[in-house]
Amino acid sequence: MSNDRLNNRHQRNIYKRIIVKGMLILDTPTCLGSGNSDSLTDLALLRDSVDEDKALLTGASIAGALRNYLHEYDPSLGLATLLFGANRQDDQGDQSPLIVNDSISTEKIDIELRDGVRIDGNKGVAVDGAKYDFELLSAGTEFPLFFELLIEKKYQDLQKQSEYENNLKQGLAIALSGFEKGEIAIGMKKRRGFGRCKVENWQVWEFDLRNSQHRLAWLTFDRELGNEYTVAETLKEGKIEHIFGAVSGDQRDRFTISAKFSLVGSMLIRSGQSLQKDKDGKYSKSPDAVHLKSNRSDKSESIISGTSLAGVLRHRAVRIVKTLNPNIVIPEGKDRQPEIIEKIFGFVAEDEKRKDVLKAQASRLIVEEKVIEKPTELVQPRIAINRFTGGAMHGALFDAQPVFSGEVKLKLELRNPKDKDNEYEIGLLLLLLKDLWTGDLPIGSESSIGRGRLQGLHADITYQGNTWTIQGKDSLTITPDIAKETLESYVQQLVKKVEVKS
Repeated sequence: MSNDRLNNRHQRNIYKRIIVKGMLILDTPTCLGSGNSDSLTDLALLRDSVDEDKALLTGASIAGALRNYLHEYDPSLGLATLLFGANRQDDQGDQSPLIVNDSISTEKIDIELRDGVRIDGNKGVAVDGAKYDFELLSAGTEFPLFFELLIEKKYQDLQKQSEYENNLKQGLAIALSGFEKGEIAIGMKKRRGFGRCKVENWQVWEFDLRNSQHRLAWLTFDRELGNEYTVAETLKEGKIEHIFGAVSGDQRDRFTISAKFSLVGSMLIRSGQSLQKDKDGKYSKSPDAVHLKSNRSDKSESIISGTSLAGVLRHRAVRIVKTLNPNIVIPEGKDRQPEIIEKIFGFVAEDEKRKDVLKAQASRLIVEEKVIEKPTELVQPRIAINRFTGGAMHGALFDAQPVFSGEVKLKLELRNPKDKDNEYEIGLLLLLLKDLWTGDLPIGSESSIGRGRLQGLHADITYQGNTWTIQGKDSLTITPDIAKETLESYVQQLVKKVEVKS
């Protein structure tokens, strides 16, 4: 390399390094797909290339989740670009000063198998050839996280340099607080309840490379170079706000519904696994149809999956909109739905001009996976009847194991209903809540024989600092009293919006 090229080469003047460690724990099953087409399942887990019994969480996945969270937290601050560098559409910006390591699970993989299927919205049945299966990491899986923040000497002015350093620390603190609060999900189908995780405690080391003791401590830190040289004051432990200071500037806008329901009769969301764990943790043959279970705290519990709940909500939302306006405009393309629905629930469709290009939008509705509390599990023998003879069909005896009774707490979160024009979306969610509350919207399979119906008990609705409460079975009580008019106004906005979309 010539001397001219060496002289023109930009070298970062790094004078401080901050190392952060934490243990990430999965709260719900997580889908970290490998893209391996040779797997026995349609979507296999990503495994470590050295120890294939352990799962791999890539640094790119972690960084992507953190960057997206930081951008949503306050896009006006520009902290996402400062901490993670420029994006591909914008050449303005520097290399990311944050190093994010890959992470390997601490224990061997505990796999859950799930089935997925696309439902024909008009017929209400599965689309032919649209069934698939995928592997999930069980809740409780742990991943050690490792970050290193490089602070560069960018300004001669001490005030500007101090401001730059504080902004980097503030951005890192906001991003990591998302893990701490459980607000960041990883992997696929994050907005359908998968990939929820948390970090309860952080360890932070700050090394000032202008100090010879700190330089030596950083050089020997966590490396196979013999004993580490430690400096006591470099380590801080605890919550992220205790270490970096309080985080502020949250500009996110959320509409949330947290509601408690009781099961009316039975519910059956079919599980794709033919084996299930008993009380002793041993696997045994299950009935022909078993309600979906997921591992929680070393035991298998019945759940309402986010994918099932989101599916029935979307189907009912389409029905509501088309009932209000049968002539509502539907975008051109296969399997498209009214724009109001697609803006909330997301969509994927082919571009009519270029068939090789997919147009897509992520769902703005976050649906969580929830455990059914204190369910009763009973096996019901059933048989198919020959409609011509009225007798039992030969070989058609089967048994099902739905869940009975029990209670469940469901949570819906709509992101960014920012202005008056968008509050009609809240009205649509309120109508969906009403249908769930009254048992008119069943969840799961075999709804034609009465399964999957809920009875509302209590709901807390939160929006822009206001909290409204709904409770009661036969007669509803809404507090405060002004909430009735406010909630009704959202529904009226929906009616007006749908009427003009014709």
